[in-house]
Amino acid sequence: MYQPCQFRIEERAVLQEIIDGFPFATLITHSPDGALSADHLPLLFEPDTSERTLGTLRGHIARANPLTGGPATIDALAIFHGPQAYVTPSWYPAKREHGKVVPTWNYQVVHTHGRLRLIDDADWLRAVVGALTERFEGDRDDPWSIDDAPPAYIETMCRAIVGIELTIERLEGKRKASQHKPLGERAAILRGLQEEYGYTAQDAVCLSGTDVN
Repeated sequence: MYQPCQFRIEERAVLQEIIDGFPFATLITHSPDGALSADHLPLLFEPDTSERTLGTLRGHIARANPLTGGPATIDALAIFHGPQAYVTPSWYPAKREHGKVVPTWNYQVVHTHGRLRLIDDADWLRAVVGALTERFEGDRDDPWSIDDAPPAYIETMCRAIVGIELTIERLEGKRKASQHKPLGERAAILRGLQEEYGYTAQDAVCLSGTDVN
C-alpha cells in the first residue's frame, strides 16, 4: 500500500480499533490455480496476550469455496475498510478565492498480512459461529443465539463451512483525511460531510482531519 508518512497509522491500539469497528473484510489470496482471489466476510480479531504475534483473525468460508481445495496454509491479506467519502472542491474556501482546487477521496483502511490456515473441526467451528453471532447480535434488544435453533440444524449448517484463521505478521494502517491541509479547508470538509452527505459526527471528524492540529 502506498504510504505517505502523513497518512500512516502506526499505533497498534488504533489499528485494532479500526478492525473491531469495521469487521467486514476483503480477504485476498492466490487460488489453487495461481490466480488472485478475493472473498468478502466478517472476521473477528483476537489479540495475542503473549505478544509473540500481532494477533489473529478468525472466521469461516463456505465448504464449496475453491479456497478449501488448496494448501492448508497460505499467505493472505485481509483488508478492513473504514469510513470513506468523495470530497468535492466546491466545499473549499480556495474555490472562491482562486479556483485552484481539485477533488479527492478520503478514506481509512487497515491491511493485515499473515499466514492463513483452514480449520475443519466441528467444535472450533461452532465456537467461532457462536462468537460471530454474539458480536453482531449483542447490541440488539432481543439478541438471537445459535442456541435458539435446533442443535441438529446448527450441526448441519456447520458441516457446510470451513474455518479460517489468519495469524497476523504485519499491520498497515492508512488514514487519508486531508489532515495535511489548512484548518479552514478541513473545517469545510467536515461541514460538507455532515450537511450534504449526512455523515455522523464521528465519521465526519475521521474523514476531515479536524482532530489533527
